[in-house]
Amino acid sequence: MKEHAGTVTEPHAALPRSAELDAIAPTPAADDQDVSLVRAQQEAAERVRQLIASPSYRQADEDRAFLLRPEMCGVRLQLDFWKTEEILQRHGIEHTIVVYGSTRLIEPAAAQQRLDAARQALAGAPSDPQCRRAAAIAERLLAKSAYYSIAREFGRLVGRACASGAPPQLAIVTGGGPGIMEAANRGAFESGAPSIGLNISLPREQLPNPYISPDLCFKLHYFAIRKLHLLERAKAAVFFPGGYGTCDELFEVLTLLQTGKIAPLPVVLVGEQYWRRAIDFDFLVEEGTIAASDTALFSFAEDAEEIWQSIARS
Repeated sequence: MKEHAGTVTEPHAALPRSAELDAIAPTPAADDQDVSLVRAQQEAAERVRQLIASPSYRQADEDRAFLLRPEMCGVRLQLDFWKTEEILQRHGIEHTIVVYGSTRLIEPAAAQQRLDAARQALAGAPSDPQCRRAAAIAERLLAKSAYYSIAREFGRLVGRACASGAPPQLAIVTGGGPGIMEAANRGAFESGAPSIGLNISLPREQLPNPYISPDLCFKLHYFAIRKLHLLERAKAAVFFPGGYGTCDELFEVLTLLQTGKIAPLPVVLVGEQYWRRAIDFDFLVEEGTIAASDTALFSFAEDAEEIWQSIARS
């Protein structure tokens, strides 16, 4: 397997050069007495070809079937980690701000189009409960599309800070997908700053958003490695409204901070009304399942400037 800049090429069967095969192949017989020798040489040459074509003959790093075996999971985890790590090191990425949020919170114009389509479908089937529900959800998502604009503006703020060199090598990093991730990458892109996207392979293919820096766009297989890279260089974590994935990341970050497994960093939840309804932190305190001091691990913000100021104060 040829390696360059942490990449792994597709494996292929290693076959000898034609000159080497010619050396194995017999020369034409001079007379009938040489027929048996020629046949033996031909059979030997064929056996060598079969040996070379055998999967067991492939180098381990060129044998895709071998690398995909369950027993090789540890090796694949290392490859998943090191390709991204080597490229980030080579580009001098030292500090990041990681932005999380729903893939479904799209830019306002697109959200309006979806609402118009949902209302049109409802007009054609006013008694259909699914159409009514789709229209109601589309209306709520349009209202929350303001968060796309906030994430985009925040990406611009971080991008300008990166351009000014304070702090050094600061870059936006997201999960690389649509919605809030796209918005944050887009803002950095519009400010001329680099931004990182850590996409993930899913049963339903999720393409990277178009605003990630080309040399900093990655596709990972393991969620664990993706999570590691999202936080490894993070100097702040910003959470916009989201669903299972966003909440999963939020609770993981809070748990790592609570248990001292990572260095302290500001955690900003954007949209206090949303987050207080989605997660009843006060209830957790009242029930004794978290300490009152655990609610100091995060703060709330409502717009891009407030997010930036919250990070700067920490």
